[in-house]
Amino acid sequence: RNFTKIYEFILVGFSDVLQVQDVLFTVFFCTLNISLLAHMFIILLYTFSPNLHTPMYFFLANFSLIEICYLSTIVPKMLINLLSQHKTITFYGCAIQMCCFLLLGSAECYMLAAMAYDRYNAICHPLLYNNIMKRVICIMLVIGSWLTGTIVGILQTVLIFSLPFCDSNRINNFYCDIPPLMSLACTETQFNQIVMLIITFVIILGPFTLTVISYGNIIWTIIKHHSAGMRKKAFSTCTSHLIVVSLFYGSSSIMYLRPRSNYGKNEEKFLSLIYTIFAPLVNPFIYSLRNNDVKNAVKMLVVKFKIQ
Repeated sequence: RNFTKIYEFILVGFSDVLQVQDVLFTVFFCTLNISLLAHMFIILLYTFSPNLHTPMYFFLANFSLIEICYLSTIVPKMLINLLSQHKTITFYGCAIQMCCFLLLGSAECYMLAAMAYDRYNAICHPLLYNNIMKRVICIMLVIGSWLTGTIVGILQTVLIFSLPFCDSNRINNFYCDIPPLMSLACTETQFNQIVMLIITFVIILGPFTLTVISYGNIIWTIIKHHSAGMRKKAFSTCTSHLIVVSLFYGSSSIMYLRPRSNYGKNEEKFLSLIYTIFAPLVNPFIYSLRNNDVKNAVKMLVVKFKIQ
């Protein structure tokens, strides 16, 4: 087949609903700003509240940093395209966006596992907690999450953008992702699909399994050893965390573990919206802003600034 050099892609996004583009822009713009402010607030609160300088909130602050970068990679370009007639992105711009998206998504998987491991040690091994979750261990877990994400992002991006593309440059999504880009390839992509599945199993199912095992042990320990009041408090925390884990892993697993032939236009965009926009919005409220330690830290900061 004759190949045409592609210099840019068209992000189809929500072009099929032109009549509500302004509404979508308003909703996504407000969602972006609320999410960014909430995550920035968590990072600042951790920085200026000594009582939150614990492994749990260290991981939460780094998780918020990932979410801020994650949102900044996808949503601004989507907002620009909602207002623009020319919904394009350059070839290299698309590659960079995909690399950053995969890097941050993979790092988030491992960060969730690290957070689950932290809670497991806090509840199941409280007497050994300070010895297990030392500062250096926490830092290594965070660095490991970023390094793993970097390797996955670069590897997947190189594999996808080494494929030859046909005349069509229309990406049926609002950002550059693997499935819609792979569908534009002019050659057999079986090898790429196998590699994607292997990496997906390692990146998604590996940390997910560790997370589930951690929370399974936490629940078992709570049932066996804690009083009714402690059970209620611990179950409340675990339920919140599991909601976040289910949102992220559920949508991303369906997205990347399905056979390529099963990709649907609107279904794919809806799943993408869940883990690129909706999950980062609700995560800070589920994980931190409803937490009593965070509320107390806010009160202490307010009193401190009033005194000053």
